[in-house]
Amino acid sequence: MEKLIDVGIIGGGPAGLSAALVLGRARKSAVVIDDGRPRNRVTREIHGFLTRDGIRPHEFRQIAKEQISVYPSIHFAEDTAVTITGTDGDFHIATAQGAAYRSKKLLFASGMKDLPPEIDGLAEVYGKSAFVCPYCDGWELRDQPLALIVKGARALHSAKMLSGWTNQFSICTNGPDEWTDEQRGELKQHQIPVFDSPIKHIESSDGMVKRVMLEDGNDVPCKGIFFAPVLVPGSDLPQALGCQATEAGAIIVDASGKTNVPGVYSAGDAATELYQAITAASMGSLAAAGINGELLSEAWRLKGN
Repeated sequence: MEKLIDVGIIGGGPAGLSAALVLGRARKSAVVIDDGRPRNRVTREIHGFLTRDGIRPHEFRQIAKEQISVYPSIHFAEDTAVTITGTDGDFHIATAQGAAYRSKKLLFASGMKDLPPEIDGLAEVYGKSAFVCPYCDGWELRDQPLALIVKGARALHSAKMLSGWTNQFSICTNGPDEWTDEQRGELKQHQIPVFDSPIKHIESSDGMVKRVMLEDGNDVPCKGIFFAPVLVPGSDLPQALGCQATEAGAIIVDASGKTNVPGVYSAGDAATELYQAITAASMGSLAAAGINGELLSEAWRLKGN
């Protein structure tokens, strides 16, 4: 595509789609480049999204694209952006399939990727009865016996959070707990069972977990699992362009989604640690408004000269 379009959107999840909708209605041209492998593809349903609670991720994206298709200035490319060069006003995007795009502005809505721990049997239950976020899936497992696979400083935070949905849960650290004596004491005070033996296997049937089996011979019967994955950015292109990020890998943005790099914005999981679909959609909308405002201001100045 030799034509210079207004915005290149990298990522087609709730943030990227929401941004595309706002930009389309603002009569701005944009391309949404997405590989079709969203972070939530392993889950059966999206939760906590007003008017769409319980919808399947694929159906959510399909409905969004159908609604956005009303606006002819928005295009979709099932592809992966591999390199981006240029500067504010003329960015050059090259994709894995050999396509090329030029855009005045960039929006990274590329999200994060979950890297689950390498535990035998986890893949069979991930997204079915093993999850990463109680806000997303805690209601379905309320008042059930659960296993929380976590260690280190995150354990106390995770335990406090999970206690809002059930008081029947055990912590499996899958090896040394990496806690201080004070942290161990606090968990003991709340009578939370803790197992520090490495996990041997997660037993399940048709995706529904039955028990966590430990190498020391113990097992933890449970109806569900919450675990702490390792998170990595969905794209390394923001870093290559010089975007600043937090220690957790989130791109640092202002209230309008603008990064420290001129012309580059970010939204959704890529730019926050509040991993909720509705939060991502909200951030995408705000970023699109910020981009549109910047484009309008630039056009206004040009007309005045």
